[in-house]
Amino acid sequence: MDLTARAFWLRSPGHGELRKVELPEPGDGEVLVRALYSGVSRGTETLVFRGGVPESQHAAMRAPFQEGDFPAPVKYGYLSVGQVEHGPAELLGRTVFCLFPHQNRYVVPASAVTVVPDSVPAGRAILAGTVETAVNALWDAAPQVGDRIAVVGGGMIGCSAAALLARHPGVRVQLVDADPERAETARALGVDFALPGDALGECDLVVHASATEQGLVRSLELLALEGTVIELSWYGDRRVTLPLGEAFHSRRLTIRSSQVGTVSPRARSGRTYADRLAVALELLAEPAFDALISGESAFEDLPDVLPRLASGELKGMCHRVLYTAD
Repeated sequence: MDLTARAFWLRSPGHGELRKVELPEPGDGEVLVRALYSGVSRGTETLVFRGGVPESQHAAMRAPFQEGDFPAPVKYGYLSVGQVEHGPAELLGRTVFCLFPHQNRYVVPASAVTVVPDSVPAGRAILAGTVETAVNALWDAAPQVGDRIAVVGGGMIGCSAAALLARHPGVRVQLVDADPERAETARALGVDFALPGDALGECDLVVHASATEQGLVRSLELLALEGTVIELSWYGDRRVTLPLGEAFHSRRLTIRSSQVGTVSPRARSGRTYADRLAVALELLAEPAFDALISGESAFEDLPDVLPRLASGELKGMCHRVLYTAD
């Protein structure tokens, strides 16, 4: 059994490297996973890469299998899909999703992996964590039949939320983004698209995921009387200013936060993290989600790729990392 591995570490803000690591021998109730793919969550991971996690959020931002501490050195990531090479008989050889950083092999408790349904390709399953966030957002938002909805921000989270909202009966869903190229992604997901200045107003619900002050202000402008903004953006150490002295009170508007760290209290009683992730993986049987994967590179190239993602040189949404068999 090969118990050596390589992992991507952020050595210092803006500088990453691959490190050799020694794995523990898997014990009872543990699995050894060989990675097939991992995904770079552009918003959160590029913020981490730049060293932008506020000190007050160091504990809250820890990933489940993170090593090291913010700002660096740190091993960070949470979108890994692999094959179980050693473990309980019911998992041996199965393709699984795990909230693990970028590493070609790893040992984790069997309870930390979720079997990928046969209907979901392994390369698409890296989106499970993103779609799980969108599922939680919809539980928080509780859209109703016939709602007029805008999703402001066409990144991974916004597009995932728009795709799920579009499957609700009778709703009007429009994806709003400043980048006109997002129109093609919207078409692939089956939703309408508009630039911010052309967006349809009088919305009952706006899901905001642009992580910009301008996006949040525009979200408030799009609301109908007593409408609600579900705030999904993570701003890191940035502050935002809002026009709460204008129509905010007279129109009885609401801004409500949503984040994946806890299961929405609006979900059915007793729903667990595992339930939510299982729902997300089942939803990924839909081929339209492939539109969210905008690039791919080899694991060995990750130290060169992440700076380009963080700087914006590499565009798109989810960047997929490919692991080759050793």
